[in-house]
Amino acid sequence: MLEVRKSTERGAANLGWLDSRHSFSFGEYHDPRHVGFGPLRVINEDRVQPSQGFGTHGHRNMEIISYVLDGALEHKDSMGNGSVLRYGDVQRMSAGSGVRHSEYNHSAAEQVHFLQIWIEPNLQGTAPSYAERHFDTASKKGRLRLVVSPDGRDGSVPVLQDMSMFASILDGEDRVEHRLAPGRIAYVHVARGEVEVNGVALASGDALKIRNDALVTLGNARAAEILLFDLPQ
Repeated sequence: MLEVRKSTERGAANLGWLDSRHSFSFGEYHDPRHVGFGPLRVINEDRVQPSQGFGTHGHRNMEIISYVLDGALEHKDSMGNGSVLRYGDVQRMSAGSGVRHSEYNHSAAEQVHFLQIWIEPNLQGTAPSYAERHFDTASKKGRLRLVVSPDGRDGSVPVLQDMSMFASILDGEDRVEHRLAPGRIAYVHVARGEVEVNGVALASGDALKIRNDALVTLGNARAAEILLFDLPQ
C-alpha cells in the first residue's frame, strides 16, 4: 500500500524567525491521519533566520535527529556538548531520562535550513547521549547511504530503535532499490528536487508511506535528495 503525503498539505508554523513545515502532528498542528508512522513521530522542515533559534528547553525519551540541508546549526546541551552542524552533518541526541538543549542559527547573515526528526526509542529512561557524523556528498550520490542505524554499522549514527535511515542524492538515470524484510514498513521523504518512488512522482517536501511492498525503488530523479526510513510497524 502506498500513501502520498504532499508537501502542501503539511502543517505550518511561521513565527517570523522560524518557518516550519510539519509532516506529522506537532505543537498546535494536529491531524489524526498523521500522528506518526511506526516509531517515526516527527519530521519538521525548519528554516531559521540569522542569529535566531530555539532557546534552552527539555526533552525526555525521544531520539532527536538533525539533518542539515543548508547553513550552520549551533547546538548546545546539558551534557556539555557544543557543535556547529553544516551540510552533510547528521546529529542524534538521545534524550533518555532528560536533557536540556538549544539550537540556534550560527550565522548572522544566512538562513539555516534543516530537518528535525524524532524517533520513539525502544528503551525508556536511559542515560542521555549524543553523537554526530559527517557524510560527504560523494557517499550519497547514486546510492543509499546508511546514516542512522541501531548498531552504528558502516559509520552510521547509532539510535535506540530498530530502524535505519538512508540518505541519497539522485539525478538523471540514477536508480536505487531497497528491499524490506517481512513485517517492515518504509517512509520516503524528499528533502529537495524531484523523484519517482515505486512509480509515484514526488517533489520537494513530499513523502510516501509504504506498507506491504517488499521493494522500494527510486528513479527518474531531478536534483533529488531523499531520506528513506526502514521501520518496524
